[in-house]
Amino acid sequence: MDRLKNIARQFAKSREVTELRAFGSGNINDTFLVTIADVTDPHFVLQRINTHVFQQPALVMRNMRIFTEHMHQKLQSETAPAGRRWVVPRVLLTIEDRDHWIEPDGSYWRAISFIDDSQTLDIIQDIQHGWEVGYALGRFHHLISDLDPDKLADTLEGFHITPQYLEYYHQVLSTHTPTVNREVDYCLQFVRERQEWARVLEDAKTSGKLPLRPIHGDPKVNNVMICTTTQQAIGAIDLDTVKPGLVHYDIGDCLRSGCNPLGEETKEWERVHFDTQMCRAILDGYLSQARGFLGAHDYEYMFDAMRLIAFELGLRFFTDYLAGNVYFKVKYPTHNLDRALVQFKLTESIEAQELVIRSIIEELRG
Repeated sequence: MDRLKNIARQFAKSREVTELRAFGSGNINDTFLVTIADVTDPHFVLQRINTHVFQQPALVMRNMRIFTEHMHQKLQSETAPAGRRWVVPRVLLTIEDRDHWIEPDGSYWRAISFIDDSQTLDIIQDIQHGWEVGYALGRFHHLISDLDPDKLADTLEGFHITPQYLEYYHQVLSTHTPTVNREVDYCLQFVRERQEWARVLEDAKTSGKLPLRPIHGDPKVNNVMICTTTQQAIGAIDLDTVKPGLVHYDIGDCLRSGCNPLGEETKEWERVHFDTQMCRAILDGYLSQARGFLGAHDYEYMFDAMRLIAFELGLRFFTDYLAGNVYFKVKYPTHNLDRALVQFKLTESIEAQELVIRSIIEELRG
């Protein structure tokens, strides 16, 4: 604890560190809540960046400073939606005015401002919460929509590039012979039937239909901060994955995770379905903020994004199962196979409801 307090003092500057405790439920970085002797801002968040995942932490911090400063400036220059607040975390500097602190063992630490009167929830509670999750992603995209993506480093190269995941899948399949049963055969056939189509977003990017923009990179439900007083979305967290990409990666991931009532870890994979009512709510919230910067091609590929990102995650789970569970943490040998089945069944449900989903997109497009 003395070691952690010493690190916290680098960011507390002259203020006394009175308390320090583990904070949050993230699986990547080590996170602590620091309490200091300061009446105005008595708390801040201290994190050790996982340099196995983010191998260039300096670029992560550079990105964070660029886009948070951009968002702060934009918030000051425009009128906020009536009756709502939006909070952007601030990067705190050390005594030496650096955005990080490196220990002798190479551990890489940073501090960001604490946002009070807020909470995060692991699953969508109801339709209104779904709308707020969509609003949060739309608000986030709106605030960085005019930030030149060339100013941001790509800190996770290859992320969401489905053809690259497919290439790796075939490499693994060529060296690992799976024990074929009903579930494995279902997955093998599922991938086989969709592998040509899996280039849909990359082809649209290459042809110029979909532009690179800054994206969040991990817009899951528990990365949306909800005000404990108003139950409204007030910000987005877990910003290490912000990078240049297609907003469709975020849209597809948000809807994939938010519209599966049984969740990603269910073993009842044959009952998995895509909830179109929740889809409508999330998209309605999203478009309430994002409509201004989206073009015709953006709407054209929204359905493909939902379908593709569910398929892509299933492909990654199935590949890892075939490879011997070397990437995703598992609780039992067939865990990644079960996860893949859930995502493939979700993809199947999205495909079966294509006309309904496209009609929702067209209706909300206005």
